[in-house]
Order: sequence, then C-alpha cells, then structure tokens
Amino acid sequence: MSDSDPTTTGRKPRSTAWQTAITTLQEAEPPFIPAGAHVMTIVVEFPPGDPGTPPHRHTGPAFGYVLEGAMLFELEGESERVVRAGEAFWEPGGDVIHYQDGNNRDDVPLRFTVTMMCEPGKPMLTLVDDEELAQRRDRRAPRRS
Repeated sequence: MSDSDPTTTGRKPRSTAWQTAITTLQEAEPPFIPAGAHVMTIVVEFPPGDPGTPPHRHTGPAFGYVLEGAMLFELEGESERVVRAGEAFWEPGGDVIHYQDGNNRDDVPLRFTVTMMCEPGKPMLTLVDDEELAQRRDRRAPRRS
C-alpha cells in the first residue's frame, strides 16, 4: 500500500463527516436484559386513527423511533404522551404494561420501528387480560381528559 497523498493518486480524500454525523436520540439504562436474549427490529404500521395494540408487555426492553405520524404512547406508571415523527421512545419490558401505542392522528398513517431484546422461547409480545388490568389499575397514571 502506498502512503502517497490520495489527492495525487486519483483517490478521493477520506470524509470527515462521520465526526459530526451522529445525533443521540435517547439513552436509557434497561433494568435487565433477559438471559440469552436475541435482538429483533420490527416496523409497525397503523392506519389513520387506529388505536394500536391492546395493552401488552414485552419480555425485555424495547427501543423505538417514530418514522411517520404521531403515536399516543403510555406505559404503566407514566402519563400518556404523544411521540411524533423524528422522536424516540423506550420501555423497560418485563412486568411493565404498555397500555397504548396507537395512531394519535386520524388523517395520516403511523409508522415506527422497535428494537427489542426478547427472551428466548417466549413471544415478543403478550396481551394483558381485563382481569389483570383491573387488578393493576392503581399503577396506571391518571388519564388526560
């Protein structure tokens, strides 16, 4: 390999754009990662006004990013909030109930990615039944009117 100047040998000089190309969207310290976890990244798409997935939980932490639209997001113990295109979200997984991930707009679709650490041999998502929701209602933050 020659150590001659790339500008004189016809090669382009290396870009320095990588030095400023990263923007941190979120940082989180998950409470646990399931032993032997595997990582899965999915894209979720809901039509305008769709309420999304019923209350559920994941076996491990999940990190997401809204690509299009706006998501109504609510985790157990946290107030519901809107996560818009270009914003990130995360949930700890495990026993925490994920109440809402629906489309907060009735005029455009919602599209987001989720990367989750899944426990081997278990589904990545488990719905929570009405009986458990009733037993844990004191853990849900007050809803906005």
